[in-house]
Amino acid sequence: MNQLSILELAAIQQQKARQVLEQSGIASIWEKAGCRVQLIGSVRMGLLINHRDIDLHVYSEHITEAHSFAIAAQMARIPEVKDLTCINGLHTDEHCMEWHLHYQYGEETWKFDIIHIEAGTLYDGYFEQMADRIVELATPEQLETILRLKYETPETETIIGAEYYEAVLTAGVTTLPELRAWLKERRQKEPYYWMP
Repeated sequence: MNQLSILELAAIQQQKARQVLEQSGIASIWEKAGCRVQLIGSVRMGLLINHRDIDLHVYSEHITEAHSFAIAAQMARIPEVKDLTCINGLHTDEHCMEWHLHYQYGEETWKFDIIHIEAGTLYDGYFEQMADRIVELATPEQLETILRLKYETPETETIIGAEYYEAVLTAGVTTLPELRAWLKERRQKEPYYWMP
């Protein structure tokens, strides 16, 4: 597939992601509950290509399990929401409740990752800043390389978005074999959140 085709595919997927987000009403549920909702990840950066994945960070003060579950219950009432799972991270340095759900959009299933974060804590705004810096610092060629690498990665292989971004922007990775070699070394290090 040539670069133009990859860019066209990404534009189509980007538009569809925004339609899914709008139709689902998920962001408005959190907003109506008084949360600040931020789109993060591939959709925010225009780097969504073959996955159907929408990432939201939602912020409020004084989060409790009961409060977050009450908001999540409203998402569970949406007929297109097929499942909903939670990870309680309130007692970690991330101060969050993670919500993961699958949303049926016609014949497609879309995954939502909604992270409910305590406002004013360490990661408030961190991933928004990371996404904005990637778009600001990356050249058009690097952005195309990221899209191509994502497109070429087999579905059976798990590579998170930040790994693509770091590999291309800091190590000059341009091919899938180079990415795999870089990942082998990167994943031996202590886990960390990368910021360009």
